[in-house]
Amino acid sequence: MTASETPIAIGSDHAGVELKATLLRVLTELGHPTEDCGTHGPESVDYPDFANRVAERVLDGRARFGVLVCGTGIGISIAANRHSGIRCAVVADSTGARLTRAHNDANVLALGARLTGPEVAIDALHAFLSTPYEGGRHERRVAKLSPNRTDAP
Repeated sequence: MTASETPIAIGSDHAGVELKATLLRVLTELGHPTEDCGTHGPESVDYPDFANRVAERVLDGRARFGVLVCGTGIGISIAANRHSGIRCAVVADSTGARLTRAHNDANVLALGARLTGPEVAIDALHAFLSTPYEGGRHERRVAKLSPNRTDAP
């Protein structure tokens, strides 16, 4: 896995703040520039605010990928996917992370801190960052997810 000059944007709500800190440390150790979009403490916050910050950075090119963490990963992934052009997948392991990059060209990874331990989350992060999009037979389906889709029913 090689680091890029473009940062990886990472954000969480209060339930994900500890796992986010672990993932930030790992990214830094691997030489990836990062942008921490918050939150930074255990006080209750609203996960859509942090999903929006990360999604905006991915969409405008300030971030190569996004990583989001909340209690289950579900809410924060739903919030991120409200942005046209974001393909955020909540995963529970490295297989899901690898397949969502390879088949769905996901640009944001979501993890559930209450469901996924740090070791599994780190493995998923590694898989997500090191797996290229396969294209080919997946192009047609991914194109149907695009914001400029012209064949909508």
